[in-house]
This record gives sequence, C-alpha cells and structure tokens, in this order.
Amino acid sequence: MSASVGFTRYRIVEEDIPSTLWHEIEDRLKRNAFRDIDGSAEERSFGWVSFDNMLDPDFALCPPEKGPYLAFTLRLDTRRIPPAVMKKHLLVAMNEAMQAMREQGRKFVTKEQKAEIRDQVELRLRARTLPIPACFDVIWDTNRQTVWIASTQSKLTELFEELFTHTFGLHLEPLTPYFQALNILGAERKAELDDFEPTVFAQGGA
Repeated sequence: MSASVGFTRYRIVEEDIPSTLWHEIEDRLKRNAFRDIDGSAEERSFGWVSFDNMLDPDFALCPPEKGPYLAFTLRLDTRRIPPAVMKKHLLVAMNEAMQAMREQGRKFVTKEQKAEIRDQVELRLRARTLPIPACFDVIWDTNRQTVWIASTQSKLTELFEELFTHTFGLHLEPLTPYFQALNILGAERKAELDDFEPTVFAQGGA
C-alpha cells in the first residue's frame, strides 16, 4: 500500500511440502505470534501478527489465507535508549556512588561496581522507555512456493529466515539475480553463468 517499498524474494528449498502443513498455518503462526512487552523492561520482542492489523497476533480479525497466497506480518518492537539520555543518567548514578564511597571512607568505585551501576541504569531506563514498533509484511505464493518480505535489511531478513524455518519447518533461499538467471536459463547453462565476469563500462581519464 506504500508508494515505494523494497522487497527480498525467496524460494522454498523443500520440493515436497507435507500436505498437512496447509491446515496448520494459522495455528503455527499463533504459536509464534508477537508478544507485547509494553509492561516489561525487555529490550525487544518479535513474532507474527495479522497482515491487516498489527494489534492482532491471534489472527481473529483476518485469517492469513488470501486465495492462493498467505499474507501475514513480522512485527518487531525494540526499545532504544538515546545515548545522550544514557550518558546523563549514568553520570548521575556514578556521582551518587562516588559520594556514597567517600562517606564510607573509600576513594574509588571498582570496575565491577561500575559495570553493575551501568546495568542498573540501563534496566531502569528501559522500563521507562516505550518500545518502537516496526512491521514487515510477508506474502507467500503457495502455487510457485515463493516468499516476499518487505525489507532489504540484512539483520531483519536473517531474523525472518530463522523465524520462518522455526514456524513452518521449511527453509528459504534468497532469489538473487544469479538464481533468477538460473531459473530462466536452466541448470544446463549453469557453467556459463559461473564463468561470467563483470564488465567495466566506465573508463578513467588519462
């Protein structure tokens, strides 16, 4: 629905997909659905939600089946503490710790104590920071066994591939230009593709 979007395309590696899988799609999505972390201090949460509503991890409002396609969304919520905020509160906590040390007749805070103070500050700030939601739509063509996700970020696509395999027991292979060309030309011309060398069209000046 966006004016422009980047996609990563995949194919299902397995040639024989169990016929029982298609009756389990919604249950498998629910078992790996997104879990809200607004009321906790967890740093991130991810899982599946409805394609039509990011607040519907139970697929109660809209099932994933869309004719020969399956449509669902990967939701990823992440808490990010701005570095300047972390720096300020860590400095305040360190000053308070130093003051307490001086009152006890000690002169410095140990390395282990500094690490513990940092962890406590980060945990306290995370609990006060609302997670930022991000959604990445997924389309699965069950006729051609191709899958698209609306992202080209390497870390996100790695997360998606792992969650997809964990959810459905199927493995994904990215449809890079090389594999696209191989699909069009056929396996008998694989050697020609492997022997291609890049052409440099621009020449440097004298």
